[in-house]
Amino acid sequence: MSSSVLFDAPGPRARRRYAVIGVASIVGLLLVLWFVIDKLNEKGQLTAAKWEPFLTGEIWTEYLIPGLVGTLTAAAIAMVLALTLGGLLGVGRLSSAAWIRWPCSIVVEFFRAVPVLLMMLFTYALFAFYETFPPDRLALAAVITGLTLYNGSVVAELVRSGVHSLPKGQNEAALAVGLTTGKTMRLVLLPQAVTAMLPAIVGQLVVVLKDTALGYIITYEELLRKAEQIGNYKSNLLPALIVVGAIFVLVNWMLGSLAVRVEQRTRRRGRSAGGPIAPDQVDQGTAANAAAAAVPTTPGHV
Repeated sequence: MSSSVLFDAPGPRARRRYAVIGVASIVGLLLVLWFVIDKLNEKGQLTAAKWEPFLTGEIWTEYLIPGLVGTLTAAAIAMVLALTLGGLLGVGRLSSAAWIRWPCSIVVEFFRAVPVLLMMLFTYALFAFYETFPPDRLALAAVITGLTLYNGSVVAELVRSGVHSLPKGQNEAALAVGLTTGKTMRLVLLPQAVTAMLPAIVGQLVVVLKDTALGYIITYEELLRKAEQIGNYKSNLLPALIVVGAIFVLVNWMLGSLAVRVEQRTRRRGRSAGGPIAPDQVDQGTAANAAAAAVPTTPGHV
């Protein structure tokens, strides 16, 4: 019987048991799906009249496409700001200066603990009270602010944990060759940490995209609000929600696929933490060793 490091490979009886469990799970899921479809059919939610509006150009040009543009606009701006804020706060939490580290830590822990919807409602009321933005941009500003503060704090924690996950020899070697603390962080630690935590960052960007739907509460014109408008207009709220959900799935899948390609290209270039060393890195290491060996030592030192 073959085995792996973590567990022994299942034997014939175990494989039969797993097969029975798998078949039973599939049958159970199919039964649940059949029950849901049957109930929807009884309520008249699967009739052609409920889905026909989505085959017309009016629904797409007046509702779905503007809603998608609103969702992508808020998500794109919030992603850029969250990554920027998260990078700054993450590096700040890694600072050796207490007057930088402690304020960054307080900001990160506070905004990680506050719900995104609460931040959107608070900033919406704050911006409206002080008339910070025009009325037509008020909801967009509140959505972006809430998403930026929360997800920026999460990205900051990802940066901190990513740098701490690297071998200590990386930092020690950089300091040993004369790099300052700032250059060590910028040139050695952060590139490796970002590559290693890229899947987690992409997952957080997907969260940003999905959380734009919370703007529905503050009347932001995004996909979920457009789905409600379609449901009120055509009396087909459930089909509208299903279509909007499918659009979210498609956009998130495209975002995940893009991130996978970026990660693969980064790993092929040899920049992944723990990945294979590129030939130019080997040459640089050999040259550094040769230069170190050529430095004369003073008498009495080994």
